[in-house]
Amino acid sequence: MRHANLLALLIIAPFIGIWLACSSFTGYAQDLVLPAEKVNISLHSLEEGFKLLAGEVSVVKTQADEQKTQYEEHDRSLSSLAELTSQHKEMSDRIYEERILMMLGEPVKVHKSSRTEIKVFKLEELGYRGYIAKVKLFSPKVFKVVLAKDTLGEKETTLEAVKRTGALLGINGGGFYTEMREGKSYAVHIGNVVIDGKLITPFNAYPGNLCFAGVNKSGRVIGGIVSKKEQLMALNPWQGVSFIPVLIKGGVSQSIPAEWAKTKQPRTILGEYANGDLIMIVVDGRQADWSSGVTLERLIDKLVELGVKEAYNLDGGGSSAFVYGGEVLNKPSDGKLRPVVTNIVVMP
Repeated sequence: MRHANLLALLIIAPFIGIWLACSSFTGYAQDLVLPAEKVNISLHSLEEGFKLLAGEVSVVKTQADEQKTQYEEHDRSLSSLAELTSQHKEMSDRIYEERILMMLGEPVKVHKSSRTEIKVFKLEELGYRGYIAKVKLFSPKVFKVVLAKDTLGEKETTLEAVKRTGALLGINGGGFYTEMREGKSYAVHIGNVVIDGKLITPFNAYPGNLCFAGVNKSGRVIGGIVSKKEQLMALNPWQGVSFIPVLIKGGVSQSIPAEWAKTKQPRTILGEYANGDLIMIVVDGRQADWSSGVTLERLIDKLVELGVKEAYNLDGGGSSAFVYGGEVLNKPSDGKLRPVVTNIVVMP
């Protein structure tokens, strides 16, 4: 009987193992149900999150598209305004130019390049004659102050300076005097001279009404009475010379020192119109049969009539010279050109 029971147990033992395994698997399977449900819930939440994010991205994209459209419309408006402003400026410049030319008459010489435009006019008034150059500086670098022979103490004529530098236009520059140094004649400029943005000698606080006149690094006429180097350098000078006096400043006529106001003399003037065009004038004098010269008071009246807004008197008398294209156009009072220390030239 005992052997029969043992035999039966051995026969059913594999089936008992299988049953126990299946029972364990069912327990495990039941344990797996909860994580799967949790995963389904997490996936659903993630899907909802993606949908919400997609909606927000869509809103942002819509706003971005609207802003882009507004920006493009704004940009088009600015471009149209800029174009309109440019057209108005061109029209204004053209009208201003026409008014200047109406007052100056027909030019006798004309030059235009990518760097400058020069128009030369005859000046013929009751009692005096001369020449006027109206100059547009497309590049300020074409306007130069030239030290005689590029050496302190030397002198040369305006014609020599023009030819030596290859310039097209030239007028005489600032004042000077001559003294003896080591047994030789030495020419000394008065006041201050700036060439290529630098003082050629230490700053000279020259007394009295001596003024600086020239152009800044933007090609605009600058000047005035300066007593300190800091005042001069604050003008951002590019080129300039010194003489007496200031004629017109900021569109306002200046009072002239009594000793300068009433005398008729040959004159050299550097000035500027409101549109930035330069005006360079040489008036002949001391020649009754040609030109007696002009007082500074009368010359100021003429400059105002011409619409000049800035003007400075440069060295005059026998120094006054106007050279264009290698030719002396004016009639110097000495009967020939006087060698000077500085000249102002404009390159072609």
